[in-house]
Amino acid sequence: MASPSFDNQGFYGQQGQYATPSPYGAVAYDAGGFAVQKPMTMGGESKGTFLRGRRRRMNVQPMFLCVLLPWATFSMLFAVLSFQVHYEAPVLCMSFVAAGLVVVVLAGVLACSASGRWFANAEHEPTWLIFIFLSMLVAFLSAYILGNANYGANMQKYYNMRNLNNYTGVSPARMRGQQLMDAGVIEFAAGTKLDISKSSGFKNNNMYCVAPITFGDVPLATYDFWAVGTNCCSGNQANFHCKHFNNPHANGGLRLMSDGDRAFYRLAVQQAEATYNIKAIHPLFFEWALEPAEAVEGWKQAGRSEYLVSVLSYLVFQTFLVVVSALAFAKMGFN
Repeated sequence: MASPSFDNQGFYGQQGQYATPSPYGAVAYDAGGFAVQKPMTMGGESKGTFLRGRRRRMNVQPMFLCVLLPWATFSMLFAVLSFQVHYEAPVLCMSFVAAGLVVVVLAGVLACSASGRWFANAEHEPTWLIFIFLSMLVAFLSAYILGNANYGANMQKYYNMRNLNNYTGVSPARMRGQQLMDAGVIEFAAGTKLDISKSSGFKNNNMYCVAPITFGDVPLATYDFWAVGTNCCSGNQANFHCKHFNNPHANGGLRLMSDGDRAFYRLAVQQAEATYNIKAIHPLFFEWALEPAEAVEGWKQAGRSEYLVSVLSYLVFQTFLVVVSALAFAKMGFN
């Protein structure tokens, strides 16, 4: 019986050893007989993966990481810089910040290496690593600036007041400054007011203004409680007009915690002592306030609200950047 002829091909249409190559774009076969699509060529060179005209699906995973990593960096550093870790353990806080910076630098190293391959590729394939690095750098700088701002404007003042005592019903006529050295928030007794006629100011770039907190119209043996403010008096006459100075419902004080300003307020008090022939044996300085305890709680709520709003806003912002970048890649034919 005659053997079947396969025309120099195997059972699967496989070419023999000396067969001519498959035509341009035809299907070739591997050693096991499985079909393999030969790459399209132009001028004898295969086209790159991202060459225009041959699109492929963009990987969703790096896009997700481009949203998650910068947002997580921003959220964690913002929290560390805004809240209790910054106040009670500043060294640990800065360690977290340094760790975040190291992560950003590592992302930059990876991005630079990927960038080198990108520019070496004639087809210029895009990489999300560069985008992640730039996004994490922006997130780090934003968290550092906004976190410190939130801490200084709200949370530091709240933690300072929380560490001091609250006093109610304090009469400036009966109490002395030495008795309330640990006071943070004071609610004075009914009948307490500011004596604007004995106010004074000390000029040192800013005008540091003071007015004694008195009880009734009887002169005090020592004026140890003073309302303070900056740039709210002329300094050459008794015209103290700082916050709540004319509010009849204001009856409390928030302790001045700025060490840098305290010395200038003390000089203003000394001027008042000399001008009005009064004594201030141990002066304590307060911001004259309406419901001071509520003001302290307001700082805490403001700090938390600012954090939540910033974190959610940054998530929206980062998602927008990723979407815009993905659309730009798609428009260039890199998807």
